[in-house]
Amino acid sequence: MRQASADLLNPQAPLRREVFEAEARAAPATHTAWRVLIVDARAEDAAPLAEALRRHGHHVERARNGYAALETYGEADVDIVLLDPDLPDVDGLQVCRQLTAAGRTAVVVLSDRGSELDVVLGLQAGADDYLVKPCGLRELLARIEAVMRRVQPRIERRVLSIGALRIDAALREVRLGGRTIAVTRKEFDLLYLLAARPETVVTREQLLREVWADSWSRRTVDTHVSSLRTKLGSRDWIITVHGVGFRIGRA
Repeated sequence: MRQASADLLNPQAPLRREVFEAEARAAPATHTAWRVLIVDARAEDAAPLAEALRRHGHHVERARNGYAALETYGEADVDIVLLDPDLPDVDGLQVCRQLTAAGRTAVVVLSDRGSELDVVLGLQAGADDYLVKPCGLRELLARIEAVMRRVQPRIERRVLSIGALRIDAALREVRLGGRTIAVTRKEFDLLYLLAARPETVVTREQLLREVWADSWSRRTVDTHVSSLRTKLGSRDWIITVHGVGFRIGRA
């Protein structure tokens, strides 16, 4: 088993899938199921890693390049990102900066670049941890748990109530009249930001900066506002202040 652990995530290791399966069976079960986004251009690395994480009960999404990572992150509710910064389309460290800008998601870099400079640059880009390939599945699972213990206090335990609307920051749950409303990650962030500032108009520029880290267009805000109004069943929940932005309302 020591050899299997050493070969895990090694780009040159043979029988990578078999190694992952052996490690997945041997590694102790984790107690918390995290929502994981794997960002890796190499399917031969990402696929067996995703399978091993699913065996331990985690929910896994995959992205093969930087733009896909940011798009998936914007629509999925992700707890932690496993990022290989060697991406074919954009600078992986810039992707790391954008992912960590909101401060709500952990990022662990998985890279075969192990120089001191590479590690420092990764951490300076906002990564919560940096692992050099090859590393063992048991070590990776332990690192994920350790990182999540550190970053969970970032999430404020606060429930906002506006009429029949209830927004739970820790559970990332929206309920209306006792009914759960399914929203995307960015829809939740947008709605929570507006609800946390009642009687205040939040500009489009503020929303882009705080929810999207300035990485998307003004039209993105309008699209998400329209989707939220549809899901909440009324335009009155989000009021447009023409020429300025939006504020939370009541229906």
